[in-house]
Amino acid sequence: MPGTTEIGGLLGALRAIVARALEASLVVLAVATAVFFALRLLPGDPAALVLGDHASEADRARVRASLGLDAPLGLQYLRFLGGLASLDLGPSLRRPALSALGMVGRALGPTSALAGLAVLLAAGIGIGAALQSVGPWLGARRVWVSRATELVAAVPLLAVAPVLTYLLAARARLVPLPGDPDSGVAGLAFASALLAVPLAAQLARVGRAALEDTARLPFLTVAAAKGGTPARVWLLHALPVSLGPLVVVIATQLGALLGGAVVLERLFERAGLGTLILEAYASRDLPVLEGAIVASGALFVASQMLAAAAHAAVDPRVRS
Repeated sequence: MPGTTEIGGLLGALRAIVARALEASLVVLAVATAVFFALRLLPGDPAALVLGDHASEADRARVRASLGLDAPLGLQYLRFLGGLASLDLGPSLRRPALSALGMVGRALGPTSALAGLAVLLAAGIGIGAALQSVGPWLGARRVWVSRATELVAAVPLLAVAPVLTYLLAARARLVPLPGDPDSGVAGLAFASALLAVPLAAQLARVGRAALEDTARLPFLTVAAAKGGTPARVWLLHALPVSLGPLVVVIATQLGALLGGAVVLERLFERAGLGTLILEAYASRDLPVLEGAIVASGALFVASQMLAAAAHAAVDPRVRS
């Protein structure tokens, strides 16, 4: 039978999970509410935005009815929340045969894959650069790793991505164009690598500082004295202690990374939430636009929860 302490720990963990889920739900609700009122309280007739200024009043009335805009604002809001809860915001105005949330769901996968792979690549590159900049493998040359990291961190993504795409894809033909529909996994990997560059530079900088602090602790001297190789000392002893700040950096940069994914999708004409949001905005497809923006907020909240769970896993001090 489990003891009282174990039961208390399980209940505490369950309460923490419920609290975080409730907090995440409230954030998504706030995003949905802001989107709803922003699109309805701004000046202008949404039906006229959809159909254009030269549409007849009968056509505008038909669009208002299809969007539920002829009902009181409070009832519209309740219907909107009900549609989100039931995953049914109605059909797309631009493509009436398709469900608005169905289109959002199909776009969510490519964006999640792009951002998720970018996080993995950034973690690998950033941690590798941090180890090289403080470890003994490069000797005095490790200073160049630090200088390269500072340079990359100072260059904006929108300056790096087009230049690297031109050099590596258009000129050298070493990688496929990220927007090529036939690029497959290689195109996804290259686009994710471009997105990972700024985050990798930040992780390298923070990781270097964390590893330098850890290097002063006496347990590393003990590990080396016991015959541990440099790789074993740094990878198995120093790195796990230094992971907390790296996870914090990833968590705080997730919003910028998801925003970068949206920008890259549009820049390279890749399928995803970014392309869908801009297309829906251009065509005034309100159901798709609402669903896509709320889905973007939900994706960010979910990624924040995963980052918090990872931080708690590597650093017991932050566990509830």
